[in-house]
Amino acid sequence: MPLFLACVASYLIGSIPNGLIFGKLFWGVDLREHGSHNIGATNAWRTLGKGPGFLIFFLDFLKGVCGVYLGSLTDSSPTSLVLGGLMAIVGHSCSLFLRFKGGKGVATGLGVIAMLMPKTTILIFLLWFLLVYFTGYVSLGSVVAASFVPFFAWWGHEPEAYIVFGITAAIFVIYRHKTNIQRLLAGTESKIKAGKRS
Repeated sequence: MPLFLACVASYLIGSIPNGLIFGKLFWGVDLREHGSHNIGATNAWRTLGKGPGFLIFFLDFLKGVCGVYLGSLTDSSPTSLVLGGLMAIVGHSCSLFLRFKGGKGVATGLGVIAMLMPKTTILIFLLWFLLVYFTGYVSLGSVVAASFVPFFAWWGHEPEAYIVFGITAAIFVIYRHKTNIQRLLAGTESKIKAGKRS
C-alpha cells in the first residue's frame, strides 16, 4: 500500500466519532451536550458510567492500533509506522465528520504507543494510573504521562522516529489540554467520577 493511502485511511479511521455514535445509538446521549462536551472516554465515563467509558476508550485505542497497522502495510519502516499512527491521532482530534473537531487524542495515542513501543506503554500506563488514582485528575495524568513518552522511548533505545513521535505527541496532548491545565492551576478542574444518566 502506498504511504499516502495508508495515511489517508488512518485519518479516516481516526475520524470516526465513537463517543458520539455509541452515545447516541445505545444511550440516547450526545456527549457534546454534557459534561466537558468532549466525545472522548473521560466524558463518556463521567456522563454515561464506567462501562460506556471503557467501551469508548477501547474503541478509540483501536484507532491508534489500526493507524500503525496501516503504516506497516507500506515499507514497515519506523517512519511509516509513526505516520500511520499520527494520522489516526489527528483524525480523532480533528475529525472530518465533526467539522474538524474531536477528542484529545489520549486513548488513540496510547494505541499508537502500544503498537510501537510495548515496554514504554506499560511504564506510561502505570504512571498515568498512579497519578489519576492518587489525585483524581485524568487531565493531569494524561499530560504528565504524555510528557514522559519521549524520555521513556529514549531510555528504551527506541528508533529515532519513535522518539520524535513521542515529542510530537506530547506537545499535541499538552496543547489539547490547555484549558484543563488552566483549570488545574486555578484549582477548578473536575476530578474523575463515574456518572450514570437516567
